[in-house]
Amino acid sequence: MSFYGNNRSAGALPVSKVQNAEKDLANDIVLQNPAEDSISDIAFSPQQDFLFSVSSWDKKVRVWDVNGGAAQCRAEYQHQGPVLTTRWSDDGTKIASGGCDNAVVVFDVATGQSQQIGAHDSAVKCLRYVRCGPTNTECLVTGSWDKTVRYWDMRQPQPVSTLSMPERVYCMDSKQKLLVVGTAERHIAVIDLNNPAAIFKTSMSPLKWQTRSIACYIEGNGFAIGSIEGRCAIQYVDEQEQRKSGFSFKCHRVQQQATGPAGGRSTTESQVYPVNSIVFHPVHGTFATAGGDGTFHFWDKNQRHRLKGFPSLQASIPACNFNRSGSVFAYALSYDWHQGHAGNRPDYPNVIRLHPTTDDEVKEKKK
Repeated sequence: MSFYGNNRSAGALPVSKVQNAEKDLANDIVLQNPAEDSISDIAFSPQQDFLFSVSSWDKKVRVWDVNGGAAQCRAEYQHQGPVLTTRWSDDGTKIASGGCDNAVVVFDVATGQSQQIGAHDSAVKCLRYVRCGPTNTECLVTGSWDKTVRYWDMRQPQPVSTLSMPERVYCMDSKQKLLVVGTAERHIAVIDLNNPAAIFKTSMSPLKWQTRSIACYIEGNGFAIGSIEGRCAIQYVDEQEQRKSGFSFKCHRVQQQATGPAGGRSTTESQVYPVNSIVFHPVHGTFATAGGDGTFHFWDKNQRHRLKGFPSLQASIPACNFNRSGSVFAYALSYDWHQGHAGNRPDYPNVIRLHPTTDDEVKEKKK
């Protein structure tokens, strides 16, 4: 299903809308060269609106503070390999990260000290702080290419629990008591954090190609999936709700005119890009997608409507996130590796932009 009722791509906007969208980006705060290699993840502090961490392929995690429009790097710490993921603890005192050195590292914001608290047998692709069981105990959950998900209480070197996944973990997200894991070969594992040591349900992605991104709804009753084929699926845990409200739509595709053989008729081709990142607005429950086509868009899943589309910034967007109030949308312009090593040019941009959101862009519009 398309948000538009036809197959028009979310990558192509009319000229008038492009001009308006470019005006809307004029007030973005721009951080030039916030890392020395591709940016992999962005995470905001749950306690401060303008404090966020950035993980990157240069083996570092940096903590940025944007005060009065001026950006400062407040701290940084290092892994032994490219860092693929970063997140903050609920109280804003700790930053966790994982990457290609297989290490799970926690950084203490107050002391400036980092410590390895665990490890996997392969790269750590994603992690989240979650609340487990009836006591809501906070722990760190990590997903790895070693085909496991592990829970850590951060006071002991061995995981509290290890869950075997069907394949390598590519993406993961959590809200309320819902944890959803996307793996290679399109497997999806749903975990109820009231019983974190067991998989509640497994299924196959409704999308035909590799899963690239997952984000849980703020209500904790479902999740959105993005794939490499420029498509997004809206899913619910409850099967009856899924039959009623689940659907998928095309996005991050660019329509291009292709001329046929000499004298032949020109045709329209669709260039398809991966949906690299999906994040939900923490207040309104609407969501953003960002892709390899260099665009991001705000959507309303309940009304099946695109709220706002933005023009391509001519570089892929590998990661994006909202701050705690949803007043700021951060996105990285950086190489996303969807074309492999050959696509990583020395002159590729490496930028983070902070976009101040408006209600018109992110608030649900009633029919």
